[in-house]
Amino acid sequence: MTENYRIEHDSMGEVRVPADHYWGAQTQRSFENFPIGWEKMPELIIRAFAYLKEACARANHELLPERMTEEKKAVIEQVCEEILQGKLPAEFPLAVWQTGSGTQSNMNVNEVIANRGNVIAGHKLLHPNDDVNMSQSSNDTFPSAMHIAAAMAVHEELLPAVGVLKETLQRLEKENQGIVKSGRTHLMDAVPISFSQEISGWRGMLDQAEKQLKAVLPSLYELAIGGTAVGTGLNAPGAFGENCARELETLTGLPFTSEENKFHALTSHDAYVYAHGAVKALAADMMKIANDIRWLASGPRNGLAEIYIPENEPGSSIMPGKVNPTQCEAITMIAVQVMGNDTAISMAASQGNFELNVFLPVMAYNFLQSARLLTDGILSFEKRCVSGIRPNTEKMKENLNRSLMLVTALSPEIGYEKAAEVAKKAYKEGLTLKEAVLELGYMTEEAFDQCFKPEEMI
Repeated sequence: MTENYRIEHDSMGEVRVPADHYWGAQTQRSFENFPIGWEKMPELIIRAFAYLKEACARANHELLPERMTEEKKAVIEQVCEEILQGKLPAEFPLAVWQTGSGTQSNMNVNEVIANRGNVIAGHKLLHPNDDVNMSQSSNDTFPSAMHIAAAMAVHEELLPAVGVLKETLQRLEKENQGIVKSGRTHLMDAVPISFSQEISGWRGMLDQAEKQLKAVLPSLYELAIGGTAVGTGLNAPGAFGENCARELETLTGLPFTSEENKFHALTSHDAYVYAHGAVKALAADMMKIANDIRWLASGPRNGLAEIYIPENEPGSSIMPGKVNPTQCEAITMIAVQVMGNDTAISMAASQGNFELNVFLPVMAYNFLQSARLLTDGILSFEKRCVSGIRPNTEKMKENLNRSLMLVTALSPEIGYEKAAEVAKKAYKEGLTLKEAVLELGYMTEEAFDQCFKPEEMI
C-alpha cells in the first residue's frame, strides 16, 4: 500500500490501483493497456450491467442459496442500486476499444460491486469472480447487457421522442387543413396538394417508424444469459438463464427472456443488425422530413419560401440578418452518423468466429450512440423547428397559380398531347395557361374556367 495506491491482485499477479477507486486489478490492466480514443463504455451499458448483476444475484440466491447467501445478495443489490442512481460515475473508466468480448468491462463492474460491497459489509464478503460473476461468463453477460441497453434506449427514449414529434405533426396537420399549394416531384412543379396532406406524409413516416421500432423489441428482449462461456451453460444451474430473465423483467418492467439457443446468442448478433435497421430507417425518414422543411423554408426571397420556421440564432458571421435552418442541419448530420453506425454494426456482426463474436463493444457503442443522437436530435428538432412551422399562404398561392402542371386538369378535356403543347407554349412565351389554351383555340374561356379549379385537384 502506498499513499495514493493500493495493491490488488488477479491471476497474473499484483497491480497498483488508485486508492480512491473501487475497481480492481483487471480493470486497471485494461485502463493501462488500452489508452485508445476518448470513447468510453456507454453509461447505458453500465446501467444494463447493474440490472443484470442484481438479477443474477437474485437468481443465484434462489438456485444456489448456500453460495449466494442472503447477505451477499443484499449487498450486491445495494451496490447495483447505487450504480443505477448514478452514485459511482467515476468507477467505469474503460475504453470502448478493448477486448472484443467486453470481458474487461464485465470485470470492471464485478470488481466495483465486490469492493464497494465489502466496504458496505464491513468485511471481505464478496469476490468479483466467485460471487458477483457467479453462474456467468463475460461471453453471455456482455451480449445480455448489450440487448438490455438497446431495448431500454429504444423503449424508454427513442420511441417517446418519436411520439412527441408525431403529436406536433398531427397538430400541424389539423391546423393547416384547406391550404392548397403546388406539389413537387423530381424537384419540379407537380399537381396541387394540400399542405395538410404534405404534413400527413411526414406524420405517416413516424407512424411506420413506431411500428418498426416496436417490431424489433422482441428480438432485443432475448438474452444470452445462461450460456456462460460457449453456450453450453457450464458452471450455471440449468434454470439460471430463465430465472435471471424473470428477475430482469421485475427490475426493468421489460419482458426479457433467456434465448433458447445460447450458441446462436453468443456468436450471432443478427438481432442487433435487425434492430439498428429500424433505427436507421427512422434516420432516413428524419433526413427526408428535415430536407423537405428546409427546402420549403428556403429564401426568404430567392427560394421557395412557402413556410416560416423559427429563427433561433444568427446564421452568418459576415452577412447581417442571415438566418439558417440549423435544426434541419443538425438532424440531417445525425442521420448521416446513424447510417455510418449501421455499416459498422453490420460489419461487426458478420465477424462471429466459431462460438463467439469479438466485436461487441463497437456494436454496443454505435447502437447506443445512434439511439441517443436521434432521441436528442428529434426532441430538439421538434421544439426548436417543427413546433413553430407556419405557412406562407400568399407565397403558396402565388406558386400554385404559376405552376404549369395545373395543365393536368385539362388533359381529360383536350388530351395529353395538346395539354403538353399548352404548357410548353405558356412556359416559352410567359403566358398563363388560360392565355395559352385560348390562343391555341383548344378551349373556350367558359370551358377552361369550368375545369380549371386547383382546389378540387387535391
